[in-house]
Amino acid sequence: MNDMKIAVIGAGAMGGAAARGLVEAGMPAAAISVANPSAGKLVPLDALGINTFTDNREAVKDADLVILAVKPWILPDVVEELRDTLDYDKQEVAAIVAGVSGEELKGMFRKADGYPDLSVVMPNTAMVLRESMTFVVEVVGGADRAVKAFSLLGKVMKIEEKLLPAATALASCGIAYAMRYVRAAVEGGVELGFRASEAQAIVVETLKGAASLLALPGVHPESEIDKVTTPGGITIKGLNAMEQAGFSASVIAGLKAGRAVN
Repeated sequence: MNDMKIAVIGAGAMGGAAARGLVEAGMPAAAISVANPSAGKLVPLDALGINTFTDNREAVKDADLVILAVKPWILPDVVEELRDTLDYDKQEVAAIVAGVSGEELKGMFRKADGYPDLSVVMPNTAMVLRESMTFVVEVVGGADRAVKAFSLLGKVMKIEEKLLPAATALASCGIAYAMRYVRAAVEGGVELGFRASEAQAIVVETLKGAASLLALPGVHPESEIDKVTTPGGITIKGLNAMEQAGFSASVIAGLKAGRAVN
């Protein structure tokens, strides 16, 4: 990765997290360029030694991988601006964008000499901690550079495009869903007598432990639940109360609703 140059277009939640995460992963800041129309968002990235620009075309000139991290409605204008600057034989493009199909992307990038290697990439904001779950959809050619770059920022899974809405619901929207559980648990902890900061620390550490257990080979959630639900005990009473309130059904309904937004 030390010999790869990466340009990120957009310094918002996704673009900024990607740039900061790459530096945190050990990539030389001088090998990263970030462009954003508002200079204010570039200030903290510039402080890390990242090359910053307000001109998208300047940012991508020497990049091996160009990451487009802009809103869907801005994407066509950005591609129009960059299309003649990009060298399709040498530069790979990865678009972090929801609701834009591979065919639509191809249409935006089409030139007489074809297309660049092009992919849709869907990470989440945990990139900044190198804990993202990132999905890659190959649109044209391979996505070797995108996979290498985003592997520095967490786990990467190549999927078919038809699964992207579901993947987004599980992992990208899923960050918000997990945060909502944490908020609810913290509020419950306050009602039970803890200060909010104490309750949050307890809930966060508990979730970290649960996630670490589930990351072990062959572990299933139900087997771990069985270990802490004794007959007549308080854990099973709590679980049953949650189910009576629609816990599992609400989670599934939320995922389906998130998948429908496309």
